[in-house]
Amino acid sequence: MLILLLTLIIYIAVLFVVSRLTARRTDNATFFRGKRRSPWYMVAFGMVGASVSGVTFVSVPGMVNTTGMTYLQTCMGFIVGYFVVAFVLLPVYYRLNLTSIYTFLDRRLGLRSYRTAALFFLLSKMAASALKFYVVCLILQRFVLDAYGIPFIVTVAVLAVVIWLYTRRGGIRTLVWTDTFQTLCMLTALVLIIVGVMQALGMSVGDAIEAIAADDRSRIFVFDDWISTQNFWKQFISGAFIVVVMTGMDQDMMQKNLTCRTLREAQKDMCTYGFAFVPVNLLFLSLGILLSMLAAQQGITLPTSGDELLPMFAATGALGNVVLVCFTIGVLAASFSSADSALTAMTTSTCVDLFRRQDDVALRKRVHLVLTIIFAVVILIVDAIGSRSLIDTIYTLVGYTYGPLLGMFAFSLLTRRRTSDRAVPAVAIAAPLLCFIISTLCDNMLHYRFGYELLLLNGMLTFAGLMAFSGKNEKE
Repeated sequence: MLILLLTLIIYIAVLFVVSRLTARRTDNATFFRGKRRSPWYMVAFGMVGASVSGVTFVSVPGMVNTTGMTYLQTCMGFIVGYFVVAFVLLPVYYRLNLTSIYTFLDRRLGLRSYRTAALFFLLSKMAASALKFYVVCLILQRFVLDAYGIPFIVTVAVLAVVIWLYTRRGGIRTLVWTDTFQTLCMLTALVLIIVGVMQALGMSVGDAIEAIAADDRSRIFVFDDWISTQNFWKQFISGAFIVVVMTGMDQDMMQKNLTCRTLREAQKDMCTYGFAFVPVNLLFLSLGILLSMLAAQQGITLPTSGDELLPMFAATGALGNVVLVCFTIGVLAASFSSADSALTAMTTSTCVDLFRRQDDVALRKRVHLVLTIIFAVVILIVDAIGSRSLIDTIYTLVGYTYGPLLGMFAFSLLTRRRTSDRAVPAVAIAAPLLCFIISTLCDNMLHYRFGYELLLLNGMLTFAGLMAFSGKNEKE
């Protein structure tokens, strides 16, 4: 266990060094936008780590024992979504020179709509990022810190303070570089873990590829079952919309893209890392099949929760210290790169969208600290409540809270009509509630369970509500 503790300390030390080098002479323009000087290829590479969270690192390998490789259908839809974001949304954001993307809704729909969107983003991002970061806190607690008698509340507090310390000055400019470092660590760790599992199985690379391809769990496409949540078209279309909303309408994901020098560079960045998700997730799912084979070879019963498959082997040292260190670095890299960018984006949205004081440095520092404290508290609440498969929990949450954002942006971009700004908050609340009722009735009466398409339904309900209160746009 000492080796994991040393790994954690060294990793954090490197982050502080990077932060120190990139956070000199910073102001709010640097914290929020990096003064739009970020190299697009650095942003693209770092965004892989920011998007592939600790939840992905832990949960995706275990998905093969319930849904095979069908998650790749969603990843294929991601590619379409990234092209939509690159060539539909990014031109709007760059033309208006936005710091917060929700300012667009202020200009298009009004102040209440603008603040409603910002509040939905803050709610969604706080809950989702806390769930994701909960993974690394739980793993470190269970496999390292429990042995030293350190309480979970202390673990959460210390890790939250670490993130606050290395992002509090440089903000988004620091994150462009720390995310690059963390993505490199994550991908290297993933490859080395796969190599370690292949060695434990006595397989060469060719043997592993043949074994994975021959395994029943390697099935990717489902075209023959329209009821299944794993149906190709449900997964593919939902994947596209998930990206449009979770990236294109998410301040966290867009803030780093808006630090590129020009629109053309931002579009190259977006399309480049959009293609990365299929091969990266293919590696995660392949690792899951290899781990399941290893469990069968050693007579080990598979865990009931898919989230425990990789930790069962890697975090316990069953595959050796090299894999143990790689696993620790991979989870740390994926989780930190997700949490730090979320806190920076929430700080930006709070200062720019809610307080509307973009140049107030003192306010930005106070908001950043308060959000870090709230972030830690939410993690403790998640631990108290518990959760099922974390990746499904997050996407279900996204379906309910990001749906109104999809509806508001779609209405603003696809129509020239004005809607009642006063009615928007009520519509944004009513749509998820109605969506939940419809989903429950379909499950109980028709035995149809909504999957990721819940996000699309929610967005359509919001769009319909805005149309119901709309009229001709006289300003345009």
